[in-house]
Amino acid sequence: MNDFHLDRERVRRNFGRAARSYEKHDALQREVQQSLLERLDVYLETPTHVLDVGAGTGRGTALLKQRYAKAEVIAVDLALPMLREAKAHSGWLKPFRRVCAEATALPFPDHSVDVLHSSLCFQWIDDLAALFGECARVLKPGGLLAFTTFGPDTLKELRAAWAAADGHSHVSRFLDMHDIGDAMLNAGLRDPVLDVERYMLTYSEPRKLLEELRGLGATHADAARERHLTGKTHYRAMLAAYEAMRVEGRIPATWEVVTAHAWGPPPGQSRRMAGGGEMASFSVDSLRGSRRR
Repeated sequence: MNDFHLDRERVRRNFGRAARSYEKHDALQREVQQSLLERLDVYLETPTHVLDVGAGTGRGTALLKQRYAKAEVIAVDLALPMLREAKAHSGWLKPFRRVCAEATALPFPDHSVDVLHSSLCFQWIDDLAALFGECARVLKPGGLLAFTTFGPDTLKELRAAWAAADGHSHVSRFLDMHDIGDAMLNAGLRDPVLDVERYMLTYSEPRKLLEELRGLGATHADAARERHLTGKTHYRAMLAAYEAMRVEGRIPATWEVVTAHAWGPPPGQSRRMAGGGEMASFSVDSLRGSRRR
């Protein structure tokens, strides 16, 4: 399903370096975050434990704490500098915890989370089986997973401009909604619902978009990327190709956003295995109980 791989350490470094500049460039991220918060209306219970995975600078985590004031809300991010910045959003009246960890190895017990929220983080994870397997593991039965991630049309103009300049990969690729939905089902998550929305941002020149990407930490992280510096000739050719795409005097950039939610599986819910077949798990206590006479 997934024919490319991300350089995980590069992703960590990119976001760590962008921690202090992130909120100067996150207008789209704030818009998407607000939309995701509205998605949480499908959860009608009162949660006690809420995770914000890929919390970044914690702006969204603070909004979750406002929404669920009595819950323990935890910001999780793989980049420690991001979590240090997040401290500014964790007020003394409504504080939240901060934990440095990866989404594919969450340091929380099985079935301990009521709401797992993640806004524009999952596109930086290439092992979807591990990702959604962890989501299914930590969610309580009937707990809510709600997330946004970028789809494959994101930055298609920049990708086309680079393709006109040389044959190398310069822009990270993102997975299709159908691949994401299949991975959620394979992990045993229940009743997934996915939607796609496209945002069009415009810039005065291509360099402004590139500056924004660097400021966000959202730069190329494919493991197969070229490791040498891009020559000035190819860079100028890319800029010229992008300039030819101007619409009404502005440089366009498409952002395809997938929004999804699903529910934590009940105990014993089977999940599909990579090699075929299905596997179900049960607690030891439930197995012991089945043998009582």
